Amino acid sequence: MTVLDEHNTGTDPLVFDPYDYVFQDDPYPTYARLRAEAPLFHEERYDLWTLARHADIAAAVRDDDTFSNAMGVSLDKSAWHKDAHRVMSFLAMDPPRQTRLRSLVSKAFTPRRVRELEPRIQALTDSYLDAAFARVAEGAEEIDWIADLAGKVPMDVISEMMGVPVADRDEIRRLADLVVHREDGLQDVPPAGMEAAVILIGYYADMLTQRKAQPTEDLTSALLAAEIDGDRLADDEIIAFLFLMVVAGNETTTKLLGNAVFHLAAHPDQRAHVLGGGADPLAAVTPWVEETLRYDTSSQMVARHLKQDLALHGVTAPAGSKLLLLLGSANRDEEIFTDPTRFDVHRPKEELAQSLSFGGGRHFCLGANLARLEARVALAELVRRVRDFEVDPERCVRVHSTSVRGYASVPTRVVVR
Repeated sequence: MTVLDEHNTGTDPLVFDPYDYVFQDDPYPTYARLRAEAPLFHEERYDLWTLARHADIAAAVRDDDTFSNAMGVSLDKSAWHKDAHRVMSFLAMDPPRQTRLRSLVSKAFTPRRVRELEPRIQALTDSYLDAAFARVAEGAEEIDWIADLAGKVPMDVISEMMGVPVADRDEIRRLADLVVHREDGLQDVPPAGMEAAVILIGYYADMLTQRKAQPTEDLTSALLAAEIDGDRLADDEIIAFLFLMVVAGNETTTKLLGNAVFHLAAHPDQRAHVLGGGADPLAAVTPWVEETLRYDTSSQMVARHLKQDLALHGVTAPAGSKLLLLLGSANRDEEIFTDPTRFDVHRPKEELAQSLSFGGGRHFCLGANLARLEARVALAELVRRVRDFEVDPERCVRVHSTSVRGYASVPTRVVVR
């Protein structure tokens, strides 16, 4: 079955197939139909339910009594089970267990700790852009925004925090890419993704053993020493958290950076506004980041396990069901956002504040501040260095995944200042 386009009259059956590459290429027409016709929808093929409207999702992310994380947040059958926390860490837990673990790991992500990372993020950004722009100066026609910067900075930041050696980072990123990739026609994690997850977990287990023998000044050693009222993290809890960071803390920020450049390139007037930001690039970069998060969020959907019946809009999803919160749909809700299908870096702050890209409540993304900082630093440096840039959308390579949305390659022509 094909995903219906935005001009469809609605007479065809409503289909939600998150594994369909056509849907992944553009999920937003399907989201629009779900909001209008079936805000609480049952997809019989996968026996899952979806919530599509902003108001319902905003309430759901704060309702731990009804919406449980204990089975994980992935819709994949092989990842949906009571031991999901072994790879998803506190994302696959409910309070009080989630509260305990999050409290122990959150010290590394306080606003102060994140601000302290800015000089290093700036140095990494400068290093990669120096190399990319040097090739342009020597005659290269373009850079690849993902391969040259967006795919490198987030991985380096997370890896340095955790203590992953430079020599291992390309391979760790390759494995992380495999974990989120989905094969066309396969409704689950591909074998290559499962194998990559096993290798990553083994890698972090070995790293933990090394830190026990010889502690260092990194997050892994800090987690081993973390303690609240005598409570400490078990080895498997630390390993799961490190696994979560390399996927959630790397992949989503890479996609945010790619989406930001891709969408701004498609709007010449807005691009001219951002690139003409003057002495303070952040004045235009910050709303650019926030509108990208709203318009085409990296994390499109998260799963929940219903602990009790959910009755909404004349429909009841029974207790025990798997339900998807469609964050990407919430961010395009006509009831909240003016002209929501338009990418608009001038969008009012009051509207941008309603974005659900990072979730909400107890499960609000722990790395939100870090992701925003990385995006602001990288994009502000791009603004400082170029008078203009163009993206060839036909040559961009999309990542096909049910969990993250973005690009593996964004060929970009730059006009250096």
